[in-house]
Amino acid sequence: MTGGSMGNNNTSRKKYIFILILVFVAGIIFTGLFNMGLSATNEMDFCTSCHSMKVNLEEYKETVHYTNISGVRATCSDCHVPKEFIPKMVAKVIAAKDVWHEILGTIDTKEKYEQHRWDMASRVWAKMKASNSRECRTCHDFDQMDLGEQSRMARKRHSRAVDDGETCIDCHKGIAHELPDEPDDAAPAADNS
Repeated sequence: MTGGSMGNNNTSRKKYIFILILVFVAGIIFTGLFNMGLSATNEMDFCTSCHSMKVNLEEYKETVHYTNISGVRATCSDCHVPKEFIPKMVAKVIAAKDVWHEILGTIDTKEKYEQHRWDMASRVWAKMKASNSRECRTCHDFDQMDLGEQSRMARKRHSRAVDDGETCIDCHKGIAHELPDEPDDAAPAADNS
């Protein structure tokens, strides 16, 4: 082997190491920016920046999830965005339709919003039912409830819910937003109340 071929190997190795470091640094930067974007789109100010979400915001401000004796506030993302990565990404992609319908003008006024409220609520309820009210359970857990401190009716219903395999959304529709009027032609499967 000649000295020239060794020099080429060292130069190739240095280029390869430089490219690996560059890709690694770019990956860190991309990951940081991606996480910043996810975090920003989980903020209540972002969620309610669309005109149509102002309807939900005003309803939400009247609930125990907004103001309560303990001072704990559940924001939009706490209830609507899963914590786990893959379900979170699916939720983000699905949520893009709300932005799309805002742009199209489908739900950009209170009147139009109300026309679509049943369908939107039914989709959220079905998603929550399918996930066993996963987002509710990040704060509320049957095993951690002090049933003795609950009203007699709540204690009875929560005990029965565990035994019957029910989930939070089976009973707690309208807990943070107004319940929509069920249309006359609503499919029976869409109504879980």
